[in-house]
Parts: sequence; C-alpha cells; structure tokens
Amino acid sequence: MAHILIPKHKIHSLTFDKFKSPLVDLLPLTPELHSRGDRPLKMTFEDQLNALIYFHLQEHKSARHLVQDLDENEFAKQNIAPDGGISRSSFSEIINGRGLDQLQFLFENLYEQAADVLPKEYAELGDLVSIDGSLIDAVLSMHWADYRKNSKKAKAHCGFDINHGIPNKIFLTEGNGGERPFVSRILSKGQTGVMDRGYQSHKDFDLLQKQGKHFVCRIKAKTTRTIVKQNDIPSDSHVFYDALVLLGTQNQNQTEKPVRVVGYEISGIKYYVATDRHDLTAEQVASVYKLRWTIENFFKWWKEHLKVYHLIARSEYGLMVQLLGGLITYLLMTIYCREQFNEKVSVKRVRELRTTILNELFSGQNQNHDNPNGDNIVKERKNFRQAKT
Repeated sequence: MAHILIPKHKIHSLTFDKFKSPLVDLLPLTPELHSRGDRPLKMTFEDQLNALIYFHLQEHKSARHLVQDLDENEFAKQNIAPDGGISRSSFSEIINGRGLDQLQFLFENLYEQAADVLPKEYAELGDLVSIDGSLIDAVLSMHWADYRKNSKKAKAHCGFDINHGIPNKIFLTEGNGGERPFVSRILSKGQTGVMDRGYQSHKDFDLLQKQGKHFVCRIKAKTTRTIVKQNDIPSDSHVFYDALVLLGTQNQNQTEKPVRVVGYEISGIKYYVATDRHDLTAEQVASVYKLRWTIENFFKWWKEHLKVYHLIARSEYGLMVQLLGGLITYLLMTIYCREQFNEKVSVKRVRELRTTILNELFSGQNQNHDNPNGDNIVKERKNFRQAKT
C-alpha cells in the first residue's frame, strides 16, 4: 500500500503543505510500517512523521507539550494528530518502538534531494564533510546512556556536508562512546573528513588512505614528526610549516604512510593540520580546517531553534527516531528557504513560517484552494529544479 501525505481534513495550511512537499515523491518508496498484531495502527507512519516535524517546527519542549497541542490546537488536531487523537502513553510507546527504518530511509533520500537543490559553496576544495560529536543531556532513568556517576548523556556522531551546508550522516551512542570509530562509517570514498584534535589517530590515517578516503585533521603541536620532504612556503603566507612526514614514534605509533602536515598561525595561535590532500595549496588546507566550524554552528542552531535535544524519548531507539525527525525537519527547512527565498536557513524564515501557518489556519484562505492534495506544489518544485538545471 502506497504512502500518501495529504491533509486529512478541510482546515489546512498551504504553506505547511508546501514545506512538506519534498516528501511527496519519497513516501511511496518508503518501507511500509506494519502493525504488530491484528489491530490497525493507532498512529500511521505519516502521522508519526507529521508529529515529529510539527514538534521541531513549533519548538515544543516535551512530549506532554506536543500531545496537549495535538488535542487542543485545531490545526494540529485536524492535520497532525491521528484520527481520534493520541494519548501521551501511546505516543511514547510509538516513538520508542517503531519508525526508525522508515525515517532513516527518508533522511538519506531527502539529503540527496537537498544536495541537488543547494549550491556548492567550496567546490574547488573537494567533497568536504565536517565530523564531530554532540552530547545530549539524558535523564537518570536512561540507563543505557553511560557518561559518569550521577550523570547520563547520549552522544550524536554527525557528518556535515560543508559544501551544501546540511547534515548527511548520524549515529548514536552512550555519552562515553568513542568518536574515532565513526569516521570511516561517515565518510564515503573520495570524501574529505574535516576533524578536530580529538580524532587524531595515526592508525586511522593509514586506514583512511587505504580506503580512498581523505582527511584534514588538526593534530597536537607536540606530535613527533619525521620529515620526509619539506615543501616550499610563500614568503607572504600565514603558513609557517608544510612538509611530508611520518607522524608518531617509530615502532610505537608511527604512521605507515607519510602524511602532509601544514602549520599556520591565526591570532597568535599555532595550528598543525595533518592531511593526505596533496592537490591543495597549504593555504587551502588551512582554509578547509577553518570550515570545520560549520558543524559547530549547525549544532548550535539546531539545538536553539528546533529544540532537537528536548527529549520526547527515553530509549536509544526512540532518541534516534527523534534525532532523525529533527534532521528531516532541518533538511525540509533548507529546501524551503532555497526554493522560496533563494536563501540559507535563518531564524527569521523559521519564525515567518510558523506565523504564516497559523495565519493561514485562522484566515481560512486555503480552504477553497483548487488542489489541496498538493499537485500544484509538486509541479512548482519540479519547475524550480528544471530551471536550476
């Protein structure tokens, strides 16, 4: 049975439909969610997806807050909540127990769709992926989220497509989960991982080169470097070091293959960056590492304006469901801002979107729209993509 994402009742928002329109072509291809028993699903996958998008878009702070809104807000009751409503206990059971495979499928395919719409900002530097981990405050009842005594945290391990300015991979562990093992899983062949000092691993540098994956990683200034070849440095450059070296101590932790190390100074701070990118100038290597901060900015924006880390799930499964819902909402926002305003995501546009949805609900201006199923919106998006190409 095909998935169909359409407003279920008369009162709806054309803007909200337009916001969700990138999902229209993907939902029929999404693995179908089946009931575990003989009874039909109380909340379909479309209902679950709508609820997650609505949660992040409207800045709800808890499952209680969301479920209350689904019961009291007329727009949410008619367009987001399942028929007959949903209790908080049922909602919790659903979020913590199903929908993960479907959300993962949508996230991966929506990323491809967003990357097709968004321009490449640093194409000359290659396919760059910033990699970092982000701690999520957990409650003490989340026993799987080991961190330290009397403190529970989970950790999201993310890859961020620097050229397009969007997240492209996510993994979840307890707060003590190591970050280095996820580098190879996040990167695809030919991509360059951009990482901070916590990811320095000479063994991993060798492994990535064998896999055809690249890296630009800051290293500790005191790391032993055995010079194989010294590269020339322009006299007017902020770079003071550029050499092909073996990192580490021989017979202990030394790299098998030489790596390039670039040293540069900014505001009195010296940075040493290891890379296997020999096609870039030393200044470009320094520029690539500076772009690592794009993922920090994303984490900050994501937390502050989509309330992604306000927990509505307690299990590891449910938290991953919530995170994927937040990522999907962010990707929808990037596509919406690009197609409607030719802009990047901004707080201004998020607030405008929320206000417009509510205004359309109260004014009823879309109730007489000729095609409430979204066909005109889909055609409009296809025309945009054709004009882009």
